[in-house]
Amino acid sequence: MSSGFANPRETWDARFDRDDYIFGTAPNVFLASQRSRLVAGQRALCVADGEGRNSVWLAQQGLVVTAFDIAPRGVAKARALAQQAGVTVDFHVAAVEEWDWAPNAFDVVVAIFVQFAAPAVRGRMFAGMLRTLKPGGWLLLQGYTPRQLEYRTGGPPCAGHLYTEGLLRQAFAAHEIVELREHDDVLAEGTQHSGRSALIDCVVRRK
Repeated sequence: MSSGFANPRETWDARFDRDDYIFGTAPNVFLASQRSRLVAGQRALCVADGEGRNSVWLAQQGLVVTAFDIAPRGVAKARALAQQAGVTVDFHVAAVEEWDWAPNAFDVVVAIFVQFAAPAVRGRMFAGMLRTLKPGGWLLLQGYTPRQLEYRTGGPPCAGHLYTEGLLRQAFAAHEIVELREHDDVLAEGTQHSGRSALIDCVVRRK
């Protein structure tokens, strides 16, 4: 990987090694907008969960949440956030290449700005996320499109790591794509996602 991601664990540990939460502690706005699809007691997996803002929010909604991230420092901060919120999340330190992706294990998979992965790794990750969903389960995904390179308000500086409608439509073609929308919006997610941004939202229901 390029642009600082040749050693992603070290890169993200360095980024997370500060007292504040670099993406904030509130959930991602797109994820929160999908609240109506979530039911207490569902099993949810948060992929590359960082400092825990999304997994903790899911646990607050009554879901049974598993989350992983490549950076030990990020996971430690996520555990602290969960303790502060009074919820339980099953946290793990792992890269997407290391994760088990057990078949039919989750009702919901959440992948918010998981865009460090080069195309070959991304393909395996997408396949794993679908495999680990139960039939009828939800994949909730948000990312940046290549136009984000003009805004420079977050995300990797590599066009090949960013999402397009065509890329996601092809990746999830065998399943029901309920929502797929490119749009511009202003993000205020900590210091790292701040300002006008080129976004793509994707909701997939596994067949």
